[in-house]
Formats: sequence, C-alpha cells, structure tokens
Amino acid sequence: MWNNGGAIPMSTPQDRTVILIPLFNDWEAGDLLLRDLDLAMGECGMPAEVLFIDDGSSLPAPEGFAERQFTALRAIDILSLRRNLGHQRAIAVGLVHVYQNVSCRSVVVMDADGEDRPADIRMLAEKFQQDGGRSIIFAARAKRLERVMLRFLYHVYRLLHWLLTGDSVRVGNFSIIPFESLGRLVVVPEIWNHYAAAVIRSRLRFESIPIARGKRLSGKSSMNFIALLLHGLSAFFVYGDIVGARLLVVIALALLLEVVVVAAGLSVRFTSSPGILNLCVYLAAILGIILLQAIPITLILVFTVIGARNSVGFLPIRDCPYFVGSVRRVFPRQDERFGGQAAQ
Repeated sequence: MWNNGGAIPMSTPQDRTVILIPLFNDWEAGDLLLRDLDLAMGECGMPAEVLFIDDGSSLPAPEGFAERQFTALRAIDILSLRRNLGHQRAIAVGLVHVYQNVSCRSVVVMDADGEDRPADIRMLAEKFQQDGGRSIIFAARAKRLERVMLRFLYHVYRLLHWLLTGDSVRVGNFSIIPFESLGRLVVVPEIWNHYAAAVIRSRLRFESIPIARGKRLSGKSSMNFIALLLHGLSAFFVYGDIVGARLLVVIALALLLEVVVVAAGLSVRFTSSPGILNLCVYLAAILGIILLQAIPITLILVFTVIGARNSVGFLPIRDCPYFVGSVRRVFPRQDERFGGQAAQ
C-alpha cells in the first residue's frame, strides 16, 4: 500500500511504481524533472523507479546527469534505443521492457519536459487506489497553456476526431497503468502508433480525471507543426476501419443528395435561365465524378484495414525488444551500491 506521506518504506514488487519517460535530447529538463519527481514521490510515500527511454538522442546524457542523492526514487535507468522511433513508439518499447523485465504494481507514463507535473501523480495514484488498481487512469487536460492558434487547431482536431471516430480526445500520455493491464496492452499492435488511442480502442478499462498541463522546465520543444500533425493522424490510423466506414457513408449520402438536387434542378429547367442551368449541370457533373472516385478509394481503405486483421503484423511484445540497444543504471551508481567501492 502507498503511504499518505512520511518516510518511504522498503519497496517490494507488489508496491513498486515504475515511471516511464520517453526523451529525445531533453537531458536538462529530464534532470530537473528528477528533482521534482523525488520530492513528489516522497510527499505521497510512493517508492518509485524511473526508466528514461532515450529515443535515439543525438546528444549523450551530460556529465552529472542524475548525480544527486534521491530519497523516494530507488533507481534511475536509461534504456537507449538503436534508432529514433518517435515519441509514441518509444513508449511502446518502454512498456514492453517493463512488462518483461520489471516486477511492479503500476507504471506511470509521462513526458520529460515537465508539462506533465510530478505533483499531479498523486491525483492519478489516488484515483488508481479508489478503483482498486484495476483501471488505467489518464490525465484529461482541463487547461492548456499553448498559444491561441495551437489551442484553436487542437479544438478543430478534437471535432474531426469525434466526427470520424465517435470518441472525443481529452487524454494524452500522462497516465498510470496497473501491471495486469500492461500484460494485455503489450499485445495491442496499435500502441506502436498511438498509446492513448490504442488503450481506448482496445476497450481496456480506463478512467480519466481533469489535470491542468504544466510549463516546460527547460529548453524548447522539438515538436513542430508537422510532428503534431503526424501525431494526430496516428490516432486516426488506430481507428482506420471506423474512419473508412464513416467516410464511405458520408460520401454515399453526399452522392445521393447530389442526385436529388440535380433532379430538382432539372424539374424546374423551363423556369430557369439556360446559362444558369448549364452551369449547375457542369458543377453537379464535376462533383459527381469526384464523389464516384472517392467511393472506391474509401472502400480500398476499409478493406485494407479489415483484411490486415487476418494476419498478425507488428506485435509489440515480440518485436519491440529488437529496438533496445542497451540499459544502464545511473542511480544508484555502482560504487554507491557497494559501499563506496567499485564492484569487482
């Protein structure tokens, strides 16, 4: 059981929490995050281990990274990937690694930049406890700190996502996962593209609580508009069959509406100017050609996605370990673990 504060007890696999943090060149922010994590975990009495997923960083971890005394953090490891995979795929590799190599009660997924605030882990953990440790608990973004244009585009994206998939977008990566759910999640291929969407689509039990986004601790984000666009499209890919089916229905309805409009226009052709009538006919013909071409394209999309279910493609629990280059412990250092003497 977790404490509500006070001294951190000796941890066992049954109460240990692993904090999974994907990182690309953001070492300064990651080091500052460790300080805040140690304070937050100490205040809520949660023994924790940190696993950074180094997503093929072009800059090595600087000298002095994680070189301080921690009280609540029992261990800090860096898992280095063989190549840059991107944020979501780094999370997938990390989840598989934890499932296969670390015995724990839960896994916290968060970003390294500080926008997922360590102090808010307590709220996730309390909800996790209230639910008996059976559900994945997400942070639903109650307030965003981005620029006005980014917030506007985010709301447009949410509307499109709801229209095309039927699910609203309110959650990101910041979450806590029970180890039992992790065993089911690592065989969900969609986590390779979008972790949160894969959880929702796979019908794993989950809840969400409103948590405001924090501010970046250091440096600038490497996410540009194109990267954000690709991240959003990855969520649509998880719902590929549903998106294709809804588009097919919309196109069919649009084609039917066009037929009705053309028929109505022809019925009043004698009362209309020939020039206007000819223009309407030309526009209707062009729109009809576009819609007729869109139908087979959408059908191909739907049947491609559905047909892919008949074969096992990428399987995270089987394929993710190929991308692991090395795992090294940076805290406690080896000489600290052996009473100040290097291990022989």
